[in-house]
Amino acid sequence: MKKIFLSIATLALLCACKNTLLFNINDKYRPQQKSIVVLYENDVHCGIDGYTKIAGLRDAIVNSDTAYAAIVSNGDYLQGGSSGAISQGQYIIDIMRNVGYTAVTLGNHEFDYGTPRMKELLQKLQGPVVCANFFDMGAAQPYYAPFIIRRYGKTRVAFVGATTPETMRAESYSFYDEAGNQLYDLREKTFYQIIQKAVDDARLRGGADYVILLSHVGEASDAMNIDSHKLVAATRGIDVVLDGHSHSTIPYDEVPNLDGKKIKITQTGTQFANIGKLLITTDGAIYPTLLPTADIPYTNTRVTLTTDSVKTLLEQVTTRQLSSCDYPLEILDGNKVRQVRRAETNMADLITDAFRHNAGADIGLYNGGGIRNGIAAGPITYGDVTNVLPFDNRMVVLEVPGSLIIATLEKCSAKVPEEDGNFPQVSGLRYTIHSVSHTVSDIQVLDAATGKYVPIDPNKKYSVSTTDYYNSGGFDGMLKDCTVLKNTTLLSRDILADYLTSTLGSNIGDAFKQPQGRIKIIED
Repeated sequence: MKKIFLSIATLALLCACKNTLLFNINDKYRPQQKSIVVLYENDVHCGIDGYTKIAGLRDAIVNSDTAYAAIVSNGDYLQGGSSGAISQGQYIIDIMRNVGYTAVTLGNHEFDYGTPRMKELLQKLQGPVVCANFFDMGAAQPYYAPFIIRRYGKTRVAFVGATTPETMRAESYSFYDEAGNQLYDLREKTFYQIIQKAVDDARLRGGADYVILLSHVGEASDAMNIDSHKLVAATRGIDVVLDGHSHSTIPYDEVPNLDGKKIKITQTGTQFANIGKLLITTDGAIYPTLLPTADIPYTNTRVTLTTDSVKTLLEQVTTRQLSSCDYPLEILDGNKVRQVRRAETNMADLITDAFRHNAGADIGLYNGGGIRNGIAAGPITYGDVTNVLPFDNRMVVLEVPGSLIIATLEKCSAKVPEEDGNFPQVSGLRYTIHSVSHTVSDIQVLDAATGKYVPIDPNKKYSVSTTDYYNSGGFDGMLKDCTVLKNTTLLSRDILADYLTSTLGSNIGDAFKQPQGRIKIIED
């Protein structure tokens, strides 16, 4: 088998060399130059209905013969909904393989099932993965190619990949073994230099006429003070940044690079709200635009068949009704702006109550970033619950001193009114956030015996029901040294499902109609 593979690879190389030589010998054999269209998406998070649209749009462009066409992904495709959670990413890879991506890069949530699983899945993608800053620990070269070159007529386009080093904090369990030994690295300290080297190599060794950065870095600075704008400002040679991670909807911004040249940065939002269309004209102009996915009339038959098959498989698991609700359970506010990472929501109240009740703990605690969706009014199915809590986190019960609870609340709410995935949603606890001074006050714990809230005792130890994410980056690592009172194998979504069926029954009633006033925010 190995000899056959080598002979095929050699033949492909010879053909490629022959084609290159032919183009160099005689211009009349070169394909007619056309515009180049790069379709892009980011942070799809298992929004699988958009894949047939992006493939169909690519097909329409190719069939019209007016432009060359490519499709790329800027990360966060494996996780975020039931199709990812139930199959540990396999269903998503099956769909993406049928789309036929030109290149994809890594998002932080590609690491959610562990790095070995990510590597296994991406091998099955059967398409190029690019990421300049993901290394096996101690390796001299990145695990995936830092870039690929694609030729469109006379033009060479490089696709360079980059993912946020913040992943090492947020998904740290994927970077260390149980003994705390680091296995993988995203090169935080030399991140900008690594991206610059990849860009330079793409220009010098790859002969790239254009360099497109597939970036999962985001618009907002993380704890490491890294964002896509700073990345542009620290580099030269990138022509356009197709960004992701922050779920921003940006037709494009312009940011000066190291030479003062304005570079466009664009993002599509999340879950295929839009499909990005990057046009490179024959005279070298670059135009990114966003197309609402719902307005795209094109589909791809093969991809549609794949997504339909996935839906059929999911339906067998997810249609089981657990309860019902006469109002929506929200993670957004009335303007459809995400609140769960910066304020209390009724969806978060329900989840933290489920955790506290299941463990019989003093406090239920859940990070807002782990709550991915709300639930519409009406029947509540297991599929709804899986979409809300798609990650494979398990419940643990910790023993936490009151003083550390106070410090954790203050640390993890310090970005308010900005978002933070570590924002602490709570049950059995009340507290006030001061959004200007970045402090907390009036922290009270529910006394189970009296049913009344009393001031927290800094010297008392409380039982806290949360997820095992606490030990791998959750809550800014504040709780990772706490005593574990109880480890369980119960997944978050199953805890919520059990609470709905066993405790709340066929209808959850009016208790969660509004956020219950557990978290107050004062601008002082």
